[in-house]
Amino acid sequence: MTLSEFSVQRAWSTDRRGPMRWLWSHIRRNWIWVVGVFAGALANAGLAGVVPMLSGRAFDVLQADPGNLQPLLGIAVLIAVSQIIRGLTQIGRNFSSEVLGQRLERDSRDEVYGSLMGKSMSFHDSHATGDLMARATNDVREINLMFNPGLNLVIGSASFLIVPVVAAPRIHPALLIAPLAYLLLYVVSTWIYLRQLDPTTRAVREQFGEMNTVLAEAIDGVETVKGAAQEARETGRFRRAVDGWRRAYIWQSDVEARFYQLLLLGLVQTAALAGSLILYQAGAINIGDVVAYNGLMLLFMFPTNVGQFAYSQVSSGIASARRILEILNQETKLDENAGGFGEPMAGALVFDQVTFGYDDAPVLHEVSFRVEPGQTIAIVGQTGSGKSTVAKLVNRIYDVQQGRVLIDGVDVRDWDLAHLRRQISIIEQDIFLFSRSVADNIAFGCQQADRGEVEEAARKAQAHDFILGFRDGYDTEVGERGMTLSGGQRQRIALARAFLTEPSILILDDSTSAIDSATEDRIQRAIEEAARGRTTILITHRLSQIRWADLIVVLKGGRIAAIGSHEELLEQSEAYRNIFASYE
Repeated sequence: MTLSEFSVQRAWSTDRRGPMRWLWSHIRRNWIWVVGVFAGALANAGLAGVVPMLSGRAFDVLQADPGNLQPLLGIAVLIAVSQIIRGLTQIGRNFSSEVLGQRLERDSRDEVYGSLMGKSMSFHDSHATGDLMARATNDVREINLMFNPGLNLVIGSASFLIVPVVAAPRIHPALLIAPLAYLLLYVVSTWIYLRQLDPTTRAVREQFGEMNTVLAEAIDGVETVKGAAQEARETGRFRRAVDGWRRAYIWQSDVEARFYQLLLLGLVQTAALAGSLILYQAGAINIGDVVAYNGLMLLFMFPTNVGQFAYSQVSSGIASARRILEILNQETKLDENAGGFGEPMAGALVFDQVTFGYDDAPVLHEVSFRVEPGQTIAIVGQTGSGKSTVAKLVNRIYDVQQGRVLIDGVDVRDWDLAHLRRQISIIEQDIFLFSRSVADNIAFGCQQADRGEVEEAARKAQAHDFILGFRDGYDTEVGERGMTLSGGQRQRIALARAFLTEPSILILDDSTSAIDSATEDRIQRAIEEAARGRTTILITHRLSQIRWADLIVVLKGGRIAAIGSHEELLEQSEAYRNIFASYE
């Protein structure tokens, strides 16, 4: 079973051992619509074969008695009725195919989204957001298109290939040679075509992901691009990415141009016409049989004409399924440990010989300290000393590589991850707000909170007054990442979000850096109130916050240089005095 930080419980599961198995596990749950596609395709092809057979009979009737048109009326009625029924079966087939494609797109997108939400930060750190977006949107869309119109046309064309093979020997056994030969040639040439097409469709999908990555980075960092006047450079970078996608598409088009079935069909139809005329001259068949037989051979036009497009769409869908499986099957380094320890948290925190690094870059080395419930600890150090990493190990954004992090005497890896994180609030310097109302952003971690509780949390965070100053107050929609707000406003909303959840452990990672000095005293009082009775971790350069911490940990180069109170460290630790002097 694939490890996951978070998993969605569904009534269905999928087989992820390969793209075809994965697709089939989605298809089989919608078997009734699959039956509709096959039944409609077979009926459509069979009724299409009725027209040449009845037309051949009409020729025989005219040849036998040119003046008697009465039998032709009956044949015309039969043709009309058969084609009306055929039209209805086509509607049924296309409807079934559309429903099947839409359901598979819906279910696969749900599966991909749930998987992405369940991946650890180490996964997201190593994958470009643009490429993940391409897989979750465009590649999933290709799954739909693979079934409709892709496989819908493939199944329909396969039925048209069968009808002449079945019907021709009923006219004369020798007439089986031409349709059977074309069927064999079609299957072999299509197999070769698909093998040549596969790498091209893979390349197109991969290049699309690369192009989407460049686009997403440019849009996400547009402020930086404009600030450095690098619009022309980034436009050129995107143009090169588009050119890579274009070259892959041209490669695919070159392969599609080698779809030789149309040439083969022309040769086979010529041979079929010649063979039927030879049999007619020999008296083995009549003129009506010649008409019917060559009309049946025309049925091969449908699979030949749509095959180039349909098989390309199927190949693209399989390539997309392969790309989707790459992220579905990638194990995260964290497990949600559902059913693990989940008691109410007192807040005792212990780092026991903790060592951690990002990939090959070590960050923390044998870090050990203890925080009692209700205490406030400040973690200080120069940039790059590992301060923020400490916070990310507490709520298991990352797992330690050596040593242990204990909360209430229980290793955080033994906690039920959801229970662990619900009782810990972390506010970082880079605040993320969603494109929703101010109230919804504050209540994000406590969805059941009413408006009164939201407003009370905002008052504690000194955010209530400026929120009321907005035109729609708490119902004001904020832009993506809260870009319509100032830095201080974003951080106070994040503080309100943390206050509302009533966490047992509160982590403030330089969370007041963007607050002006006029607001700092009020925020400081709010933080002191929020910290009362709960374990608080302060990662800050604010001297006013460092001073009132019960315990101060000084990090230097990922190791603990000193631990103690403010007064003790001023006396005993040169590293702390240097840091303190730099802050002043």
